[in-house]
Amino acid sequence: MNALREDISVYLKIPPSYAPPPVQQLERAEEDGFTRSLIRYLVADGEYVEAFVFQPSSEGSRGAVLALHQHNSQWAIGKSEIAGLIGDPMQAFGPALARRGLTVLAPDAIGFESRRRKAGWGADLAPSLDRPHSTAQDWLQYYNEMAHRLVRGDLLMTKILTDCMSGLEVLRHLTEEDRLGVVGHSFGGIATLFLAALDTRVVYACCSGALCSYRHKVANGIALEISLIIPGFAARFDFDDLLRCVAPRKILIVSATNDPQSADAEDVVLRARPAFADCPYELQHARVPGPHALDQYRFDFITNWAAIQAGNSQSLET
Repeated sequence: MNALREDISVYLKIPPSYAPPPVQQLERAEEDGFTRSLIRYLVADGEYVEAFVFQPSSEGSRGAVLALHQHNSQWAIGKSEIAGLIGDPMQAFGPALARRGLTVLAPDAIGFESRRRKAGWGADLAPSLDRPHSTAQDWLQYYNEMAHRLVRGDLLMTKILTDCMSGLEVLRHLTEEDRLGVVGHSFGGIATLFLAALDTRVVYACCSGALCSYRHKVANGIALEISLIIPGFAARFDFDDLLRCVAPRKILIVSATNDPQSADAEDVVLRARPAFADCPYELQHARVPGPHALDQYRFDFITNWAAIQAGNSQSLET
């Protein structure tokens, strides 16, 4: 698995190490059972990232988790949905995990919320968008984050992952915790899987609504999230390879029967299972009825699982 992890890291041009970025606190608010701080830090390419930090009000933290927001074609919101301030309450992992005793870092991904910027000309070429918190300009800016990197020989996925890796350093610096976790749904779940595969500082991870192979998506006409447009990647690797790279660390896959973004999750888990032969309970899969969007059952399942992993070494069989 180390050789496979190295091959994928080289393919994606992932740098070998990160120094803790300096952190500036902008705001702090006391909430019911936790504090929420707005921070800003500088990542390797000179960009600033804004993030929320959720810390339990009770004495001491029992763990540290990076919570990655979804996409949902709503570029005006990112970390604020994880905070429960806007959007889907089934994405509010920050407060839920902080009340369980974990410190949570929720950054904005490139192109979302505080990291939106003027897209330039061509918004008339963007698809029509009929959901709140989205515009053609937002779509074009995010598209350009991928396309402009691609013509320079760079990748949007590499940018997303290196930002997340800086986030892990921030989280470790803030908490002095070595047991770092990652949770994410949909777009956040894709980043979670790639990050857990390639960064061994991640001890446990939950990938929700995001495990679907390239081979299945291409064969069945399922749309690719823009960050997954990685030239030549599917000719050498697929999602089961990423899942193999997590072994022997802990990962929970959450998928739903009516979710095209996790349509062949059972097959991907089966293909990756041999890599976990010596640690079979470290790869867990909860497949439940339902659509792509999280419901209360899956939300509670994910938060309970993360709290267990942070607090002790027990496994939750599914």
